[in-house]
Amino acid sequence: MAAQSPVPRLSSRKCSEMTDGKLAVIGLGSIGSMALWQASRLSDSVVGFEAATPAHGRSAVGGDTRLFRMIYRGNPGYYPILERSRSLWAELEAETGQNILTRCGGLSIGTADGPYIRSILETTRLTGAEHQILNHEELAARYPQHNLRPHDIAIYDPNAGALRTDRAVTAAIAAAEANGATVRRNTRVDSVRETNDGVIVTSGDKSWTFDNAIIASGGWSNRLMPDHLKAATETKRIFLTWFVAKDASEFSPEKFPVFSRIYDDRSMYGAPAVDGVTVKATLDGRGRPTPNPDTVPRDLTPAEINETTETVTEFFPGLIPNIVRTDAFPDLFTKDTNPLLGWLSESRRVYCATGFSGGGFKNATGYGEIAAQEALGRRAFEGLNFVRPQRFTSLVTIDSTRQEK
Repeated sequence: MAAQSPVPRLSSRKCSEMTDGKLAVIGLGSIGSMALWQASRLSDSVVGFEAATPAHGRSAVGGDTRLFRMIYRGNPGYYPILERSRSLWAELEAETGQNILTRCGGLSIGTADGPYIRSILETTRLTGAEHQILNHEELAARYPQHNLRPHDIAIYDPNAGALRTDRAVTAAIAAAEANGATVRRNTRVDSVRETNDGVIVTSGDKSWTFDNAIIASGGWSNRLMPDHLKAATETKRIFLTWFVAKDASEFSPEKFPVFSRIYDDRSMYGAPAVDGVTVKATLDGRGRPTPNPDTVPRDLTPAEINETTETVTEFFPGLIPNIVRTDAFPDLFTKDTNPLLGWLSESRRVYCATGFSGGGFKNATGYGEIAAQEALGRRAFEGLNFVRPQRFTSLVTIDSTRQEK
């Protein structure tokens, strides 16, 4: 994630006398809140728009926690963003006095010679991430909460933990406001339109003009993007489930790391009882299309309940196999499940930070920094072609005859 430094733009409002600000951030959820916080460190002319209130329970921020892990499978290009995100989570905690990342370690569990463990070890070899391999006997002795299959092993990540989602988002927005950012709550953005002179943001009968804008509306971003990206994205419903432990102390963060267990026939991830009562244990990879993010079905289907209960019964004898809490949220998925992070056109007016496909929160601070730096013209990051929107099509040139109305 190397960076170049073009001529920096000034951060004063004097640069934007003909506009309402230098930068608008549309959507203040997982990524938008972090982009606003980072942008507020660079400019005193930043405005955030949130359709409801920050960290409201109907967005992808809901669900109390998300996993933070340095060990993962897939593109090693994410690792520098993870490293930077880890540092920025600590900065946000120091700046706001909030405990956001519960550092409890993490386990990736699977069959010793299975594709899940093999892929994680391959990525870890490329990234050099700190880790420890636990054989079956070591895993059973250290973490007896897991009912293991005969050939299970684990890769332990000492830098993993559980991120407190609502606390993170509200802390980032509070920090941004303290830095001088303006937050427009309960202001649903209906359109974002580029002109020769800026970006017009419209909500109902009101409109504002900014030098640039970041679209970070999660499951609601699709309607604000050009047609070629609408075709490459889809809003999906993600559901979460919680259980009560027979002995909650055995599932405390001190004893029970965040985890991901993946096999051909079953998969589940989860987090310790950060509230001292309930353990998050949720089926992995079960997102399904939902045509309208405003009407995501919140209740689980009988099939979802049955599969979740069966999996918990096998994996965790220390959990009472009755779902005590469920919820569901919308998120925007791309065709290749990599995010959309970059400019939408050659005019470099509208930037998007969305399409994180259910896996963006751990890197939210890093993504927010990239978006803010690039949207404000401070830095351009290299080595990120796998997240750039133009991988789905070539950039579109804005019509030079378009006039601001």
